[in-house]
Amino acid sequence: MDIVRDSAFGKLVRLATQNLFFQYPEEKDISTCKSYLRSQQLAIEEEKHAVDDDPEAFGLFTVLSQASRHVTRTRSQAPEGQNESSTDQVCKSEEQLIVDWKDNADPENPQNWSLIKKSAVSSLIWLLTFSIYIGSAIYSPGIPGVSDEFGVSQVAATLGLTLFVLGYGLGPMVWSPLSELPAVGRAPVYMLTLFVFVFFEFAVIYAKNFGMVMAFRFLTGFIGSPALATGVASMGDIWSPKLRDYMIVIWGMFAISAPVLGPSIGGFAASAYGWRWTIWPLLWISALTLVLLFFFLPETYAPTILTSRAKRVRKLTKRFDYQAEAEIEIQHIDATRLIFEALVRPFQLTFLEPIVFLMDLYIALIYGILYIWFEAFPIVFQETHGFNSGESGLAFLGILVSTCCITVPAYFVWKHLYQSRHFDENGNIAPEHQLPPACFGAFCLPISLFFFGWTGQFASVHWIVPIIASMFFAMGGCLIFNAIFCYQAHAYPKYAASVLAGNDCFRSCFGAGFPLFATAMFHNLKVGWACSLLGFLTILFVPYPFLLHRYGRQIRLKSRWARHDL
Repeated sequence: MDIVRDSAFGKLVRLATQNLFFQYPEEKDISTCKSYLRSQQLAIEEEKHAVDDDPEAFGLFTVLSQASRHVTRTRSQAPEGQNESSTDQVCKSEEQLIVDWKDNADPENPQNWSLIKKSAVSSLIWLLTFSIYIGSAIYSPGIPGVSDEFGVSQVAATLGLTLFVLGYGLGPMVWSPLSELPAVGRAPVYMLTLFVFVFFEFAVIYAKNFGMVMAFRFLTGFIGSPALATGVASMGDIWSPKLRDYMIVIWGMFAISAPVLGPSIGGFAASAYGWRWTIWPLLWISALTLVLLFFFLPETYAPTILTSRAKRVRKLTKRFDYQAEAEIEIQHIDATRLIFEALVRPFQLTFLEPIVFLMDLYIALIYGILYIWFEAFPIVFQETHGFNSGESGLAFLGILVSTCCITVPAYFVWKHLYQSRHFDENGNIAPEHQLPPACFGAFCLPISLFFFGWTGQFASVHWIVPIIASMFFAMGGCLIFNAIFCYQAHAYPKYAASVLAGNDCFRSCFGAGFPLFATAMFHNLKVGWACSLLGFLTILFVPYPFLLHRYGRQIRLKSRWARHDL
């Protein structure tokens, strides 16, 4: 019942019935409000100790928490002899009181949700991520149809793919900070942007000219991007640090599966009804997701939950000085500082921090190669082996099987059996212990590309062989992505939002630009040498995970932004 009460549907019902249905505990018993009140000084001290003990406790993946660290506020002292643990004494104090969690087991705190509720909400975020990410590659089989209908070149028609990718690379710069405002939160951003995303798909389907197709492909990518950036943050909202990495990997599995399944779904649709029908399945998936989120997605961002609680307490008690800590904090944050953290800090860290720059460059290169490499599949399986566009899309399933059935389970086993030994008593781990999977994955990429290129070029080689070769690329890419994302989150917990936002923008630019020359490259160099060229590029980065694993700590200790206590 709580999950429906806190959803968009539940909020509309409460608004329409003036809170008659789906009531909160304090609305049923006003005396409950007292249990939410505590000394502001006590909250400040607990927050300070939490940050000193674990920087991630301040707010992993948040732009707002980065900006708030630059705020200097007057911290009032509690009256001498006052026992802050006593609610009655706190209520009698003249010191400003704040609305907080009832206790450490408060059921409204996402960290205290039941396993079933956490899993259900996480599944909705994974589905949302899937329904947006599939929008990039699902368009690919329709590129020839777009080219024919509007009389443009294949390269120009490919812009429908690249502009979508560019859009979801730039969007997080806007949506991530917005979702972290206490008065807004993550759920409204997810809901409203997905609602617009669904209706913008109609504009693509019924576009009258090429410019309209391109414009709305970019806008759908831009509008649909929140889950691609803050989906990881939602996992951090819900799950404890020890389980968070596992949930991020599952989230990443959905993110990888979407563009892999896209060409298969879009291929059958395009071969049967034309390029516009590549967008209809995207519309159906995203519309279904919108309905599920409307009824079952609650807010996961703790400052927003407490802000909503504070509004209810003020209304019930008529005490308008009762505020959540986040409300007080946001009043003192300079807008310039917030804009700096959202728009400037990601590029500052990306280009001035050597570890971040090389990691982002490595991931961007892999991401760009992935989108180039996707263009080889129609050449290998349609032109060489005679598949139709739908059957050619099924060739991507080797990547899906490798990711979901082999790589992710093996990665979980490694984390449980090996990595778990390196956690200290406080649950912390040196970031370098995240990197062994990347060391293994670095070899998988060139092996896959050489294997795929020289077996895919010849019709005499059975079509299953290049599909098997593609499985190694999925293995390498998945291991490298997960290892680097976890490394960055643990090495830069206070600036994780900026580090990951810069990473997302950097790799999306590569993913947007590389496909524009992919088809020409594969036709001019042939599949074997084109894949070999990409393989040689990945070989250049093979030593990097090993060097970072060996010397990463020394480099981190010289950084002004990285964590130094591990």
